[in-house]
Amino acid sequence: MTFPPPKTESPAQRFEEATAAARDALERLIAAANEAGWGTEEVTAALLKAAQFLSDANKRDPDPADDPSISDLPAREQIGHGELYD
Repeated sequence: MTFPPPKTESPAQRFEEATAAARDALERLIAAANEAGWGTEEVTAALLKAAQFLSDANKRDPDPADDPSISDLPAREQIGHGELYD
C-alpha cells in the first residue's frame, strides 16, 4: 500500500490531504478485510483501537529510531538455567 506525498506546506491543506489519503487507504483495507471474512464494524473498531495505541506510543516516544539498539544496552548476567535474571 502506498501513501501519496503531501502537495503543499500549508498545515490546514496538509491535514485535508492526509485525511483524504488515509480515508482511501482505510477503505481499501476494510474492503480487503471484508473479503477475508471480517465485518466492517469489527474492523473499524479494531482500526480505531490500533490508531489510538499508535498515537499514544508516538506521544510517549516521538522518534523511536533515536533509541539505542538492544545490542547497545549493557548485558545482564544470567543466573541458573535462564529462569531468573538480575
